Amino acid sequence: MKKKLDRLYKQYNRRRYVHPDPLWFLYQYDDVRDREIAGLVASSLAYGRVKQILKSVSKVLETMGRSPRVFLERSTFQSLSDVFKDFRHRFASGNHMVALLWATKTTIDRFGSLNACFSRGMSLEDETVIPGMAFLSKNLSSGRDTGHLIAHPEKGSACKRMNLFLRWMVRKDEVDPGGWEGISSSKLIIPLDTHMHMISLGLGLTNKKQANMRTALEITSGFKNLAPDDPVKYDFALTRFGIRDDMNMDDLLRL
Repeated sequence: MKKKLDRLYKQYNRRRYVHPDPLWFLYQYDDVRDREIAGLVASSLAYGRVKQILKSVSKVLETMGRSPRVFLERSTFQSLSDVFKDFRHRFASGNHMVALLWATKTTIDRFGSLNACFSRGMSLEDETVIPGMAFLSKNLSSGRDTGHLIAHPEKGSACKRMNLFLRWMVRKDEVDPGGWEGISSSKLIIPLDTHMHMISLGLGLTNKKQANMRTALEITSGFKNLAPDDPVKYDFALTRFGIRDDMNMDDLLRL
C-alpha cells in the first residue's frame, strides 16, 4: 500500500490538481498573518457543492481585500455586520460569518495570531492536535453564535474542516503552503468526510461506519504506520478522486 500511495502522492500532489479545492485561495497571500485568516474562512465554508463553496469564499475574501489581517484590524463589529448582513452559505448566515470574523479579530488581538492561540492549547506531550484544536475552537466561538462554521472535537465531531485548515497551515510542500510554526505534522489528523471515509474503507484502514473523530483517529493511525512523521501526507492526492470532474473513484481503484 505504501508504494501505491507514494506513487499517487508523486503523481497527483501538484498545484495543477488543486482547483476547484478552496485551498487555491491561500496561494494569494504571501504573509502568513493573512494566509491563516483566509485559510480559516475557506475551510470553514468548505461544505456543500464545490461551486457554491468557491463563490462564498470568494465573496468573503474579495470583501476583505488584499490583506484580511488589515481588514480585521480596521473593522468594528458594526462595520462587519453592515458588510456581511446579506451573506449566506447553506446553513451559515451573515450573523454567523460576522461572529466568526469578530472572534478571529479578538483572538488575534489577544494572542497575536491564530497560530499562537492554537499553540497555547498544545503541550509537548500531546499525541495529536486535538487539544490545540479545542482551544482554538473555544476562542473562535466564545461570546457569539458561529453556527456550523466552527466544530468542537470534544463533541465527537471529526472536525473535517478544522483538520483541513490545520493541514494547509502546518504542512508545507508543493500543495500545502504552510506557514504555522511550532506544530509537528506528525500530530495532524486526517480531514475526514464521507468521501475520505469511503476511500479509507476501501483501503482497509477502518471498518467503522460513522465518520466521527474516533474513526478519523483510527484512519490517521493507519496512515501513520506508513508515514509516521506525516500521516496526512496522502490526503490531497487521494481526495482528488471524486472531487475533480476528470478523476473518479474507479480511477483510484484501478491504480
